[in-house]
Amino acid sequence: MPMRRLPAHRGRGARCGRPREEGSRAMKAFDYLRADTVAAAGAEATQADTRLLAGGTTLLDLIKLNVERPARVVDITRIAGLDGIAVSSNAIRIGALAKMSKVADHADIKAAAPALSESLWRAASAQLRNMASIGGNLMQRTRCMYFRDPGAYPNCNKRTPGSGCAALNGVNRNHAVLGTSEACIAIYPGDFAVALVAFDAKVIVQGATERSIPVDEFFLLPGQTPHLETRLAPAEMIVGVEVPRSAVLQRSHYLKVRDRASYEFAAASAAVGIEMEPDGKTIREVRIAVGGIATKPWRLRAVEAALKGKTLDEATLRAAAAATADGAKSSGHNAFKIDLAPKVVARALMTVGGIA
Repeated sequence: MPMRRLPAHRGRGARCGRPREEGSRAMKAFDYLRADTVAAAGAEATQADTRLLAGGTTLLDLIKLNVERPARVVDITRIAGLDGIAVSSNAIRIGALAKMSKVADHADIKAAAPALSESLWRAASAQLRNMASIGGNLMQRTRCMYFRDPGAYPNCNKRTPGSGCAALNGVNRNHAVLGTSEACIAIYPGDFAVALVAFDAKVIVQGATERSIPVDEFFLLPGQTPHLETRLAPAEMIVGVEVPRSAVLQRSHYLKVRDRASYEFAAASAAVGIEMEPDGKTIREVRIAVGGIATKPWRLRAVEAALKGKTLDEATLRAAAAATADGAKSSGHNAFKIDLAPKVVARALMTVGGIA
């Protein structure tokens, strides 16, 4: 089984190279391995406390913060054939190791799937987009400050199951209002997955065999087990994503509203697409998903159903978008998201619909 084991690497703390002192938990030593095949990476991933390394833009942060304390890190960046981008007449296939920047700038994806491209180039900084992989982007973990600071906040059910959720009664402005539970209100932070959910994409994973999982089913609601975030089995890894091509995807848009103009996570976002009837006035098909307000990328099927067959005008779009936050639950500081999200959805729909 192709695998190269390098000497153990000892991590160092996040501050000036010094070990972190919080709770006397300096970053621990870990084995660093390189996998040359998906099978080798999967076999190693079955061992306890193992993490896969692609771009490292999330994992390395979490190791520095002592949120992740792996015994071994498996570098998968040398696995051949996982960085391709293929756009056919029926589908778009993107390899798990393709860089975010490469996908965002791909001419065929810009033409066939504007929302996919926009969701990527609106995310993070140029430097991070040049490093981060598509598979890693899907697997990124929440930016909840309580999750990311174990020294100050020991109570986090995502990090330590059964310990509680400090965010419930804490500063929770950036937390979820949809898909929450008493165990967790942390937001899924990504943009690309929101666009994938809107357009019926599938995540291709490989273990003993290859299988595909609809993106909407790939991410799990927190329930009472918020530490379980996806449907990946221990020996599986993401090898790609596949998006069916359609007229509604070709006329699509990704809108991201945030506290500052760039390099910030969404306060609310929307991936939308519209296909019109031949009369040019009636909505034949529509796709809508939102981010920045839920514990997972959130598809708005009820809003879609309310718009099909309706006339494309501002009043119709705003009326349907009002249901965006149906069932939402505020935890205090995040109540503004319930008012903001319908406005973001309506604005995204008006943009793609050509309504000023």
